[in-house]
Amino acid sequence: MSDIIRLLPDSVANQIAAGEVVQRPASAVKELLENTIDAGATDVKLIIKDSGKLLIQVTDNGCGMSERDARMCFERHATSKIQKADDLLAIRTLGFRGEALASIASIAQVELKTKRHEDEIGTSILIDGSEFKGQSPVQCQNGTTVSVKNLFYNVPARRNFLKSNTLELKYIIEEFFRVALVHPDITFTFYNQDKILFQLPTGNLKQRIINLYSSSYTQRLIPVEQRTALVNISGFIGKPEFAKKSRGEQYFFTNGRFIKSAYLHHAVDGAFKELIPDDSVPSYFIFMEVDPQTIDVNIHPTKTEINFQDIKSIYAILHAAVKQSIGKFNLAPSLDFETEQSMNLPLADENRPVRQPVITVNPDFNPFEKKTQPQTSFSFPLQNKPSIQGWRDLYDTNFQPTEKSPPPIPMEDYSHHPLQMLRTSHSPSERKEPRFKTHTL
Repeated sequence: MSDIIRLLPDSVANQIAAGEVVQRPASAVKELLENTIDAGATDVKLIIKDSGKLLIQVTDNGCGMSERDARMCFERHATSKIQKADDLLAIRTLGFRGEALASIASIAQVELKTKRHEDEIGTSILIDGSEFKGQSPVQCQNGTTVSVKNLFYNVPARRNFLKSNTLELKYIIEEFFRVALVHPDITFTFYNQDKILFQLPTGNLKQRIINLYSSSYTQRLIPVEQRTALVNISGFIGKPEFAKKSRGEQYFFTNGRFIKSAYLHHAVDGAFKELIPDDSVPSYFIFMEVDPQTIDVNIHPTKTEINFQDIKSIYAILHAAVKQSIGKFNLAPSLDFETEQSMNLPLADENRPVRQPVITVNPDFNPFEKKTQPQTSFSFPLQNKPSIQGWRDLYDTNFQPTEKSPPPIPMEDYSHHPLQMLRTSHSPSERKEPRFKTHTL
C-alpha cells in the first residue's frame, strides 16, 4: 500500500490559512492597517471600491521595505516581529504570525509598491492568486502601498457568501474605527467610491472620538483613569443618560490591540446598574496597559481575544474605576481643559475706548405712592331687586321649569341671600330639594 500523507502545495495551504485570517473584505482591511501601524506610519490612506470586493488599497508613509523584504513578506510565516519562541511572551506589535499577506495574495490579485526613506528607487511586486507574476524597480513615494484587487476571484464559493455592499462596508468601517481610535496621533483618510468618508487629523483621544462620531459626544463622555501595579486603565465612558439599546460603541484595547471580552464587559455594565434601563448598553472606550508577559495574544486567528493571567483582579479594578468615574460625574461635572483651536475666542480690541458704566435714575419715583386700581363691582338698586326667577336665570341659564316646580316666592319675605332663601323656604319636615341645578361660579 502506497503512502497517502503528503505535503500540501503552498497555494492550497495559503488558501486554507486565508479561510481563518481573511473571512471578508474587512479582514483584509484590518491586516493591512495593522501593518501600517507596525511600520511606524504617521499618515495612512484607505481606499475602498465596491465594498472591498473590487479594490482595497492602503498607503502609508512608514519605514518601507527593501527589495528582498518586499519579496519575502508574501512568504508564509515570514515576519520581522519575532525571532524566537520567547518573543511570543513580550509582543507589543499588532502582527507577528506572518500569514496576513500570504493569505491575502492567495485569494486576490495583489500589487505592492514600497520604498525606504534612504533608497532612491522603490520596488514593485505583482502576485496573482499566490502565483508570482513579476518584480521590477519603480519610482514611488516613501512608505508602502498595497493594492488588493478582485478579492475571492478564485474562490467563488467564498465570494458568494459575502453580504450586501452596505453591510460589508459597515464591517470595514468598524475595523477602521478600531485602528483609528487607538492611534489618535496618526492621520487617517478613508475614501469610499472616490469620495472622502472620514478625514481624521491628529489629536487626543477625545477629539478622535468626536471626529469619528459627532460633535455631540463632547458632552457625553466621562474620563476614566486608574493606575495600579497590575494594570493601567484610561479612556472614556458615556454618561448614563446616553446609553443605547444597541451595541456598537463598546471598545476594549489592551496594549494598543482591540480585544473582545464578555467578562470585562460585565464589569463595566455592572457599574452602570440601576443607572440605565436593563435593555440598554453603556458606551465605553477603555484602554488597558499590562505587562506583555501576563497575557497571551496567540489564542485566536484574528487576534481579537487574549488570555489574562489574573483576569479577576482586572475585573475588580475596572469595575471600581468605572463606578468611581460615574460617582465623580454625579457630584460635579468634569472640566475639559483640552479645547480645540476653533473654540478659542478672540481677545477684545486694544484700541477700543473704555466707557464708564452709566446708571439712569428717575428722581420723581416714589415707592410709597399708592396707585388706585380700577375695580369692577356689581350692585342692584334696592328698588329693582330681581325676582327669584331672575336669580334662577342668573345662576342657571338652562333652567326649565317643570310641572312640579314650586311657585315663585316673593323676594321681600326674605332678608338673606337668594340661594339661602331657596334652602330655607320650608320647614325641616316639609323641605324638598329644588328641581333645578345650580352651577358653581
